[in-house]
Amino acid sequence: MTIAQILTLVVLVSVVGALIWDKVRSDVVALTGAAVLLVTGVVRPVEVQGAFASPAIIALASLFVIAYALELSGLLDRGIDLAVRMCRRLGAAGVWLLLALIGFLSCFLNSTPIVVLGAPVVRDVATALKLPPKRYLMPLSYITVLTGCCTLIGTSTNLLVDDMARVAGQPRFGLFEITPVGLPIALAGGLYLFLFSGRLMGRSLTGPAIVQHAPDFEAPGAQIGDADLFAERRPFQPVNAVLAGIVFVGAIAAAAMDIAPIAASAFAGAVLLILMRVITADEAYGGLRPQILILIAGMVVIGIAMEESGLAAVATNTLVASLHGVSPLVALVVLYGLTMVLTELLSNATVAVLVTPIAVALAESLGVSPRPFLVAVMMAGSAAFATPFGYQTNVIVYQMGGYRYMDFVRVGLPLNLLTFAVAIVAIGAFFPF
Repeated sequence: MTIAQILTLVVLVSVVGALIWDKVRSDVVALTGAAVLLVTGVVRPVEVQGAFASPAIIALASLFVIAYALELSGLLDRGIDLAVRMCRRLGAAGVWLLLALIGFLSCFLNSTPIVVLGAPVVRDVATALKLPPKRYLMPLSYITVLTGCCTLIGTSTNLLVDDMARVAGQPRFGLFEITPVGLPIALAGGLYLFLFSGRLMGRSLTGPAIVQHAPDFEAPGAQIGDADLFAERRPFQPVNAVLAGIVFVGAIAAAAMDIAPIAASAFAGAVLLILMRVITADEAYGGLRPQILILIAGMVVIGIAMEESGLAAVATNTLVASLHGVSPLVALVVLYGLTMVLTELLSNATVAVLVTPIAVALAESLGVSPRPFLVAVMMAGSAAFATPFGYQTNVIVYQMGGYRYMDFVRVGLPLNLLTFAVAIVAIGAFFPF
């Protein structure tokens, strides 16, 4: 191994170890790793600059601003009020319909702020209907993760894998290109949660009272605290709500029709909202969620170092040697399973950076299209259901609902296996080797 490869490997192992140790904020860990690689000359300043200005960062930051404009306009609060009235009329069926509507929003908006806003509503509605909130809070987190897999912008994982694949020389994904795989996964997972999650929780539904004000603690990818702290009511401003809604739909439509990449259309939409004074520049900065953006940018730098130093090629050669003689389908299954296990232990950004270059090189070594392998990384990179710490939204409902660790294992582990099977079938059907 070269000196650059050794340095990259040391930084990678140190970053992964620090993330597992979980005593330092994950965005600080990623920045530290990027700084070490820059100082030692493994990556150049221009490459670090490119990571912080990558399309994934621009798209996410712009979508955060647009979502914050929708929140400030009071549109989300008005929608919540309508949902509460619906649930009072329909009972338990209304709560599940509410979860489905929240899941639809998660197809186009980051799931973390959606769960932050929606979890207190689901809890309060269930309590008002004399239903156990535990029955619905965990499915709320899982559903937003599942529906986030339906579009390129549904999760930061998808955008990051797309960005890392571009670095490896692959064409970019379309906004709805992964929908034929993500949609069956979401439908199968949603049906499973509706039919079996309550039974699997069992006595936990009648367990201790809900934790109303749990302390803050670090979750992979973001600092997450009590969701009630974010549930601030906003006065309804009809004009701003309409303008923000039009800009959001326009940005999505422009990307869907290939008029402009999602990074360009979302960025233009965010700037337009500032120019129209729907949101001020200071408010826009406040909605950026820099800890998530910096985490992703730092991990992109590490991914670039793996590619430039040749460490990704070494890891791929090792994996290929262990899979010598197997079919592409078996290789896909192994890659999906490896990604899924890593996602339960590490942040989704870390896993995307680790596995995406390996997925591309593995496919090329087998002489097949990298597309199925990249889609597998996208799906498995978000499929963190078996622990309360595998995804940010799990942490929110974990502390709000007063769940036990094993509640997530009982409900999430079968969900992991179900989505695994559906994903492999759907990838094989819509992304031929």
